[in-house]
Amino acid sequence: MKRLENLELDLEYRFKDPQLLTKALTHSSHAHETNAPAGDNEQLEFLGDAVLGFLISDFLCRSNPGLTEGQLSKVKGFLVSSANLVKFAEQLDLGDYLHLGRGEEKTGGRTKQALLVDAFEAVLAAIYLDGGLEPVRALTFRFFQPQIEEIRDPSKQVSDFKTALQEVLQAKHAARIEYVLTSETGPNHQKLFAVDVVLEGQTIASGLGLTRKAAEQAAAREALEKFRTQPESIPTL
Repeated sequence: MKRLENLELDLEYRFKDPQLLTKALTHSSHAHETNAPAGDNEQLEFLGDAVLGFLISDFLCRSNPGLTEGQLSKVKGFLVSSANLVKFAEQLDLGDYLHLGRGEEKTGGRTKQALLVDAFEAVLAAIYLDGGLEPVRALTFRFFQPQIEEIRDPSKQVSDFKTALQEVLQAKHAARIEYVLTSETGPNHQKLFAVDVVLEGQTIASGLGLTRKAAEQAAAREALEKFRTQPESIPTL
């Protein structure tokens, strides 16, 4: 298991009370087996979810004053979804730091999306309890700012992720993908588009944007990131 000092470096935050970080990384299966005095991370996950929701809402309102309440809710829902948060947990290698029970260890708990997302939110709560809101705000900004900027300003998408995704799939002789518009909300001058990337009938990624093209690019980027971290998930002909 990696040293917690390495995680603190990645978080860019040094804990005054390291036990908070340990608790954030302790799954209930381990706590029950070992009677861990600090307990498990379930309460911290609950708090972290609330802190994250507040910070994302605050960030969205400040950076997107023209979006309606419905649009803000849709963007927030996408940003705090498990499918999105698991990327940040993987960037931090949280699976390598988890304290798991024997059963979870044997069944691949270190790579389970639910456990990684819970740990990510618990770590946010641990930082909040240890150092207040501002260090959590800084970490949240670092992770989410590129996505929020992309939604606010489609011109930020300087890369053609759709072409890059197609090239990856062609190289693997994979089936053709489709971009499916799943929703279109808001007035004509400020619409919000949601698009899914569908491969062999299965949704593999989703994206949001103020134009349909921007949403497709965002979805393609998400699919590329998934295939980068899970190349075995690309079906071949």
